[in-house]
Amino acid sequence: MRDSRSRATAALRSRAPLVGYWSVLDSPVSTERIARLGYDYVALDAQHGLLEYAGVLRSLTAIDTKGSTAVGLVRVEAVDPAPIGKALDAGAAGVIVPLIDTAEDAADAVAAVRYPPHGRRSYGPMRSGLRIGPDPADAHAQTVVLAMIETAEGLANVEAICATDGLDGVYVGPSDLRIALGGASSTDPALADEFEAALVSVRTAAAGAGIAAGIHTADGASAAKRLAEGFTFATVACDLVHLEQAAAGHLNAARQAGEAR
Repeated sequence: MRDSRSRATAALRSRAPLVGYWSVLDSPVSTERIARLGYDYVALDAQHGLLEYAGVLRSLTAIDTKGSTAVGLVRVEAVDPAPIGKALDAGAAGVIVPLIDTAEDAADAVAAVRYPPHGRRSYGPMRSGLRIGPDPADAHAQTVVLAMIETAEGLANVEAICATDGLDGVYVGPSDLRIALGGASSTDPALADEFEAALVSVRTAAAGAGIAAGIHTADGASAAKRLAEGFTFATVACDLVHLEQAAAGHLNAARQAGEAR
């Protein structure tokens, strides 16, 4: 897994195309199965997802299962050294940090991921030391920090954010960003033009800074579209939604078959 971690980190930093999956459920068994499908990473949502710290730890362990192709990322709750450090100590290959508004916010996120003298992460790799680092220089080489662009202020400052020393990439939160642009909902079609222009701004800023540019998407076709446009990594979301969609599809098929008799 240490080799796969190094490959994934190098691929992200070189702006190679990556496809990941989003998990909000505290269900290590299903996360384990997803990690074996061929995704480059599985992102655990500790901000809006249904996982407490113990669930993040269990799911990161499940992602490291035999046959896994994926590394684990964690979207943490905030720009805060405590949850960022805990996610990394649990074995995350990197963190996705929400609500980054300024270059100063991005610098704080980077500092929370790096050990002194490059940052302020406290040393205590309880699980991660078995497979990441454990020496600080190795940990720095094997972990990534991604800043979410999902606010009007973050979008206005995206070039400065992307230029932050030590930042590995930016990640668009499309629901929040669309609302921040004035959308009445997270999918408001009236904001389509403004939203697409914002995505161009993010991609262009990331490319200019030589860092990765990622985006959250609803399905594989949307992920492919965004990668073709110039995003370097895309996440397909998410286990809870897909479980509901699959169950509804089977229910509809069963009822239609029954009505046809």
